[in-house]
Amino acid sequence: MLERARAAGIKTLLAIGSGTGPDRLNAAIPFAEEYDWIYATIGIHPHEAQLASEEHFARLDELAKHPRVIAWGEMGLDYYYDHSPRDVQQRVFRRQLGQAREAKLPIVIHCRDAWDDCLGMMEQDWKPTGLGGILHCFTGTLAEAQRGLDMGFMISFAGNVTYPKMQHLRDVAKELPMERLLTETDSPFLPPQGKRGKRNEPANVVEVAQALANVRNSTTEEIAATTAANFRRFFRLDAPASPAQPR
Repeated sequence: MLERARAAGIKTLLAIGSGTGPDRLNAAIPFAEEYDWIYATIGIHPHEAQLASEEHFARLDELAKHPRVIAWGEMGLDYYYDHSPRDVQQRVFRRQLGQAREAKLPIVIHCRDAWDDCLGMMEQDWKPTGLGGILHCFTGTLAEAQRGLDMGFMISFAGNVTYPKMQHLRDVAKELPMERLLTETDSPFLPPQGKRGKRNEPANVVEVAQALANVRNSTTEEIAATTAANFRRFFRLDAPASPAQPR
C-alpha cells in the first residue's frame, strides 16, 4: 500500500491515530517512526467517546510530546451515527480541545450532522488559541466552511467529492481560497467513484486532486503541488528531499 502511494507521487502522509478506540491511541506512531515521510495524529474519535477514561486522557498528554505527532484528532461530533451519547461526545471533545491547547497542537475535526454544535464549541473554546486545524473529509456548506476559515482552518476534501450526488461539495470546493485546500482519502473508507465497493488507500488521493482540478479550472498537477505546499506550510514542515511529484 505504501509503495503504491509513493508510486502515485505522494510525498507526505498524515496517518490519523484514533485507531479502533482509546485503547489504541498510539496506532499511527509506529508508522511515523519507521518512515520519515509519514506523520501521526492522536485523538479520541466521537464514535468511541463513551469509552474514554482519565487514563486515556493522560495517555494522550504523554503521546502529544512525541516528535512525530503533529496534530490532535480526529475528534469532534457525530450526530449521524450517535455511537456515543451526544452529551458525552461534547464533553470528550471539549476535554480534548483543552489538551490540544496545552500541547500547542492544531486539531483534525470530524463532524457529521453536528455543524452548529461543533463549530460553536470551536469558536468558543478553540478559536482564541490561534492554532487552527483541519476540517477533515469536509461535507458541510460554504457558510460552514467559511466559519472554519475564519478560525484559521484548512478545508480537506476526500473521495466523496467524486460522487455524482455530491455536487454541493464540488460547489464548495470551487469557491474556497486555493491556499486553504487540502486533499485526503479517509482510507480505508470513501473510495473514489471508480473504486466504490473496494478498500480505499492513499494512492487514490490522485483522483481527489483530479476532481478538484475539474471544478477549479485547473490541472491535477497544480492542485497536487498547491495542496502539498499548503500542508507543509500549515504544519511548518521542511520540504521533502524526494523528487516525486507532490500530492
